[in-house]
Amino acid sequence: MMDRLREGANSIAIKVILGLIILSFVFAGIGSYLVSGSNNAAAKVGDSKISRTEFEQEYQNERNRMQSQLGDYFSNLLGDPAYVASFRKSVLDRMINNLLVEQQAEQLGLRVSDAQVREQLLAIPAFQKDGKFDQELYQSALRRVGFTPDSFAEYLRQDLVRNQLTSALQGSAFSLKGEVAQQAALINQTRDVRTITLKTVDFAKTVQLSDDEINQYYKEHPEAYTRPEQAKISYVELSAQALQSQIKVTDQEVQQYYKEHQDKYSTAEQRKVSHILIKDDEKKAEEVLSELKGGADFAALAKKDSQDVGSANEGGSLGWIEHDTMDPEFEKAAFALTKAGELSGVVKSAFGYHIIKLDEVKPGKVKPLKEVAAQIRTELVSQKAIDQFYDLQSKLEKVAFESPDSLDEAAKTIGAKVVTTDFVSAQDAPKLLQNADVQKALETPEVKEDGLNSEVVEVAPEHVVVVRVEESRPEQVLPLAQVKEQVVKQLTDVKAKDTAASLGDKLVAALAKGDDSVLKANKLKFGDVETIDRNSPLAEAVFAMPKPEADKATYSRSSDAEQNVVVVKLEKVATNNDGKYQQQIGQQLTQISVQQDMAGILAILRANTDIEYYVK
Repeated sequence: MMDRLREGANSIAIKVILGLIILSFVFAGIGSYLVSGSNNAAAKVGDSKISRTEFEQEYQNERNRMQSQLGDYFSNLLGDPAYVASFRKSVLDRMINNLLVEQQAEQLGLRVSDAQVREQLLAIPAFQKDGKFDQELYQSALRRVGFTPDSFAEYLRQDLVRNQLTSALQGSAFSLKGEVAQQAALINQTRDVRTITLKTVDFAKTVQLSDDEINQYYKEHPEAYTRPEQAKISYVELSAQALQSQIKVTDQEVQQYYKEHQDKYSTAEQRKVSHILIKDDEKKAEEVLSELKGGADFAALAKKDSQDVGSANEGGSLGWIEHDTMDPEFEKAAFALTKAGELSGVVKSAFGYHIIKLDEVKPGKVKPLKEVAAQIRTELVSQKAIDQFYDLQSKLEKVAFESPDSLDEAAKTIGAKVVTTDFVSAQDAPKLLQNADVQKALETPEVKEDGLNSEVVEVAPEHVVVVRVEESRPEQVLPLAQVKEQVVKQLTDVKAKDTAASLGDKLVAALAKGDDSVLKANKLKFGDVETIDRNSPLAEAVFAMPKPEADKATYSRSSDAEQNVVVVKLEKVATNNDGKYQQQIGQQLTQISVQQDMAGILAILRANTDIEYYVK
């Protein structure tokens, strides 16, 4: 067979085909490179572009925000490609809307000064400690979200410009007193009702079913009595987490690790520094340096001349810095200073020209072994478990493949047990087996039809499983004899609800005519008066009822959370004119008006602007 393959590989036809395939890959690769390299925009809005980098950063920030709010629920949503596409588009649409508003604000001549940007920056709570702007918090927060001080200042400037346009709309929006009063009256309205509850369990006691009715209901609702496709599934599980309980770490290993990784348990040297930044004027920076050498106060000059909006108001203070946290040229100059109060020369960085003053030095310190021994032991256990996991995973893959008709050898090889379920469907299988990749493996012909072991399936980092189908049974409508008790219960509930609803309708119809005979015949009476507001469970039904006229009540039928029938007698509608909510309602109505106006403006701007999407 190998000889025939070699002969085929040496034939002219095969060489030509291989050549064409190689060329197709070459040109596809070059084409992809040229296309992706020629347009680094996520979208084009008029003559402006939103870069892919800006979009991906904004998408990641929004994704992180949603993840922190919704947790696992959001993670599950991200497993749906359609949702991810919709989510990405919503982020890009918001960026496009912001850019449209900025363009409109620019056309209207709206501007924001450096002083306004600085004031806004210093007021952001995330950058404050004990109610005061903190330079360290500011720097670390910017690093986490991928901003530089300049790019964040520009982001704030754009946001303030957009807010000017929104503020203009807010300033022109208003709510009429009568409108607010009417809305407040509707919101605060209450209704006095009496109710009769017709409990379905009481009606169920009197339901009598014939065999024909039971058979008929069973035949009309086959989906309710269908057993889904099921299988008995065996699996072998391997995880680094489970292996940790078997790992032993000696004191000697802890000491050795401590010696080899001293840097992990040391605090780096820190320096408290201040600076004055002059962005584009080296001559000006030299003049400031001369003033400082002449005895001028550094903090006063920083407040007066520094163009770093984050630190100028703090006398130029940047707080404590460490190696590899600042611009390389800035850092080199800052760590070259040796004593407190010493000044650098004019230092050029990517942000402009700096004059740096060393305020204080905090030397590095190594934590003693006793403080970190427990942490080291945990790290070593975790690492050993991971190393053992990957070694056992390789063995599991090999044995599960070589002995495909059983998991016994695979389990024995890794020191695990084979777990076998009863007959289960995809929906009621153990949580481990509900993993999407595990379900996909169970559906492969080799596993589902041939009864072979699956490949090793990763269900989480350092956590895998091998599965096999021991026995399966198809979807089946279960025979009536097997589900008769269930059929009887469900049909009884249906008939009980229908009977209760029918009686409820008769009561409502008779009482509306002033006839209480049905009420008396069934020995029923209304309960005490209840005052219902819009937060009541019965609110939807009660507030849909017509108002009673004079002393004549109105009636309706509703249901409660237990699906009991509730007959409602509405006796009185009361309007609360308490003015304590009117200011809040007025603000909400104004805000709704502003949102509608902004939506209208955006619709017009989008209609009159050429917008192109380049990413999905």
